[in-house]
Amino acid sequence: MSTFKLGVAFSFLILITLVGTLGYHFLEGWSLANSFYATIVTLGTVGFGDFYPISPMEKCFAIFLIVFGVGTMAYTFAMIMEVLMEGRLKSILGRGKLEKQINNMQDHYIICGYGKIGNLICTELAHEKIGLVVVENNPERLEGIEDDGFVHIHGSATEDKILLRAGIKRAKGVVCALPTDADNLYVVLTAKELNPDVFVLSRFEDNASERRLIKAGADRVISPYRVGGLRMSQAILRPAMLDFIEITTRRQSLALRMEEVDVRKDSPIAGKNLEESGLRKKYGLIVVAIKKESGKMVFNPMASYVMESGDKLIALGEEDNLAEFSKVCQA
Repeated sequence: MSTFKLGVAFSFLILITLVGTLGYHFLEGWSLANSFYATIVTLGTVGFGDFYPISPMEKCFAIFLIVFGVGTMAYTFAMIMEVLMEGRLKSILGRGKLEKQINNMQDHYIICGYGKIGNLICTELAHEKIGLVVVENNPERLEGIEDDGFVHIHGSATEDKILLRAGIKRAKGVVCALPTDADNLYVVLTAKELNPDVFVLSRFEDNASERRLIKAGADRVISPYRVGGLRMSQAILRPAMLDFIEITTRRQSLALRMEEVDVRKDSPIAGKNLEESGLRKKYGLIVVAIKKESGKMVFNPMASYVMESGDKLIALGEEDNLAEFSKVCQA
């Protein structure tokens, strides 16, 4: 609203300047340059005295210009200050609100970099209602982050103080999605130094960087180009299998989903086998694989497999049934 008022004020200021210049030009017979100069001097209330009206009509015109012109100048200046102060105040209040949100976060994820990959990651996490903080150093991307409604910090993720502001001590994980492997490597080192227990996922481009990132402490590293290339090759070699994977992993698919379900220590199904849990009969789900707490994978487990706390069940079925079974596992 203030910017609209400022535009109106500038329009009136230009109009009054034009009227003053033409008025002095025709009434006094001054040149356009001198008329413009006299108008500016009048509006600015400077009054050098080198140009001044003589006849009564010219004096009346000068009075009109002073009353309306000086008032317009004052109004325009007030609008400029209002816009500047409003933007500054909004920035201060907005930053304070973001800081408060971050300080209240627990077990959230810190997304370092808001490029194409960072944007996709944030969108998916937000859909699952998982807390996140975006760290971005590029001012041009900040407006996009604000429009998308993500909590963010302007700064370099390679700096200790920025990660601390993002709540690295309380974070569950850090995603390094910066454009260069060197920056991602530095973030991995910094994140693990500030919080050795935090899960760190990093992207990489150069194959040689994969080993360095893992040695630096990254829990998992992914090459977007490698994943994309493999996916495209599967579309050629095994299109039916790829269709199945996309159906079970895409969020838009309501018919069939594949999800990871955690079995907690106090879960009522801990200590029961798959058949006793009623997973297939009651929920219509298929357990494709189970990841043990040690990291070992059990593929296509038998009905007699006994579920233990810490197991991660990779289950296939309808979304509603998966959500219901997930509540039972984590009850």
